[in-house]
Amino acid sequence: MAKVTFKTDLCKGCGLCVDACPKKLIKIAENKINAKGHSPAEMTDQEKCIGCAFCATMCPDCVITVEK
Repeated sequence: MAKVTFKTDLCKGCGLCVDACPKKLIKIAENKINAKGHSPAEMTDQEKCIGCAFCATMCPDCVITVEK
């Protein structure tokens, strides 16, 4: 199982990772605001992640880390 982590304080909530996830496991947080004033991305179900790292590849700010 892969472990995906987000540097939520650096995320600007652009949504590119949301679109890139083939399993649709990432969403933009509805009730969270980070230090930059943005709603960060978050994983909805870590156990279903296949570890493809498409999300990390698409992130322009390199805030996503995928460990296998």
